[in-house]
Amino acid sequence: MEPFGLSDPPLRHYRTTVWDSARWDGFVRRADDVLICTPYKSGTTWMQMICALLIFRTPDLPLPLAEISPWMDLRAAPADQVHGVYGAQTHRRFIKTHTPLDGLPWDARAKHICVLRDPRDVFISMSNQMKNNNPEAVALFMADMDPDAPEPPEEHNALFCYWLSTASFAWERDGAPYWSALRHGATYWQHRAQDGILMVHYADLKADLEGQMRRVAAYLGIEIDEALWPDLVHAAGFAQMKARADKTAPDTNFNMWKDNAAFFHKGVSRQWEGVLTDDSLALLDEALERYPSDYVRWLLRA
Repeated sequence: MEPFGLSDPPLRHYRTTVWDSARWDGFVRRADDVLICTPYKSGTTWMQMICALLIFRTPDLPLPLAEISPWMDLRAAPADQVHGVYGAQTHRRFIKTHTPLDGLPWDARAKHICVLRDPRDVFISMSNQMKNNNPEAVALFMADMDPDAPEPPEEHNALFCYWLSTASFAWERDGAPYWSALRHGATYWQHRAQDGILMVHYADLKADLEGQMRRVAAYLGIEIDEALWPDLVHAAGFAQMKARADKTAPDTNFNMWKDNAAFFHKGVSRQWEGVLTDDSLALLDEALERYPSDYVRWLLRA
């Protein structure tokens, strides 16, 4: 993909029926802001919960996670209303964004955390989420939808082919009906040497949650009393987050899901095995050839 400099203005304007990167315009930054900058179904909510636990130092959050850390780019509420929510916060802010780095106004003072996941697992999680979308919430965005836009296929391999061969933006090659998770991750990977960017792999969160939470705490400059760690790590576990889904699921303030608990489907990797065909996997190999080999190796590692 094409290189870009962080000192330049954002090169891209990402706008869909659901979200708009221009909602960052006019937002007043703080020097200690934490930006959670993941593509969809890659660990966004998990990292939000980790940041919440580290910042508040307790599993008992003052509000549902979706209200403490609303999705900045989501068009369900006016941008100034979301700016106001963050502006009123007196604790350290951790802000959810799904904007790739080439569309995000760069602030070298902020901490950017990009969580990425094996794209095969992203796809399976995405297809499960599509079935859990609440039609009433989808109706919030219907006015901006193209009535002639094709419906994505339902069968897994047909949808996988559509996902990898259809783009939502002119500068992308894949990602529909959303955007390119592959390219999104690459925009952050390209600048991973910056002090303000931390790359986290979903597989590492699965393998060593406490170790990764300690890594994030060190990156954010947060010191945690050793006596608190067991409760914080426990609260960040998949089972605990699912059990408290009404408090931990994203976008619950807009009734985005038919079932909040179903947002946390299984939380395991490699569900694609036995589902995706050899032809589908070959298509993924072809798509990944557009990206740096070190990025691809890191992305696909178990």
